[in-house]
Amino acid sequence: MRGDHPIPSQSHNTAHMRAARLMNRVPDGVGEKIMRAAIEEVFPFRVGVLSSFGAESAVILHQVAQIDPATPVLFLETGQLFAQTLQYQEELSDRLGLTDVRVIRPDPVKLAKRDPNNDLWKTDPGACCHLRKVVPLETALEGFDAWITGRKRFQGGTRTTLPVVEVENRRVKVNPLAGWSQDRLDAYFAEHDLPRHPLWEFGYLSIGCHPCTRPVAAGEDPRAGRWSGRDKTECGIHGNKWG
Repeated sequence: MRGDHPIPSQSHNTAHMRAARLMNRVPDGVGEKIMRAAIEEVFPFRVGVLSSFGAESAVILHQVAQIDPATPVLFLETGQLFAQTLQYQEELSDRLGLTDVRVIRPDPVKLAKRDPNNDLWKTDPGACCHLRKVVPLETALEGFDAWITGRKRFQGGTRTTLPVVEVENRRVKVNPLAGWSQDRLDAYFAEHDLPRHPLWEFGYLSIGCHPCTRPVAAGEDPRAGRWSGRDKTECGIHGNKWG
C-alpha cells in the first residue's frame, strides 16, 4: 500500500533521464567512477548506500569512504542477524570512518502483530522478509532519489543480467560492482587490507538473517546458503514496483 511505501519526489521520466545522465558520465560503468558521479554530481545529498555488512560489503563501503564518508549508509537490522554481523558493522564503520550509518529496524508494533513469536521465517519467509526488510527499507529511502547496492552478476539467480544502472519505483538504483568477479573482489580486499566478515572463513559466502543462512559447500552457488531448500533466492527489496 502507498502508506507503507513512500515514493520519491522525482517522476518516472526524471528518474530515467538522470539514469541516462549518469551512464553518459561514466559510459564504461566502472565501479568507483560511477559511484563518485552518482554521489557528487548527479544525486548530491539525495543518494544512499544499502549495505548488509555481509561477506563482501567492505569493498563498496571502502570506496564510499574514499568518495565521501558522510554518505548515508542504510543497514537493515532485522532483529534476526548474526551477532557477528552486528559486531562487524560497528568495527568496519569505525575503521572506514563512515559517519552516517543509519540502522534501520522494523516497526515494533507491526512485529508484535505479525510475528509475535519471531518464527514467521519458518512458515512464510517471504512475509518475514517483507516485514523486516522491504517495508522498513522503503520508509528509510524516503527523500532519496537514488540508492547504491553491492550486488554482482556472478552471484547468480536473477542477478546474472544485473545492469549497472536501473530505475525502480521512480528511484535510480546503481550497482557499481555488477561486473566484478570474485577474484577481483578478493584482490581488492588484499590490496586495501580490508577485514573479512567473521563468518566468511567458515564458508558463509552470502550472509543474511541467521535462521535462513547456512555455509556454502564447495562448488555451490555463492548464494546457495540463503533460504536453503526453499523456492526463494531474494529477500524482496530488489525488483519491487511500489507506488
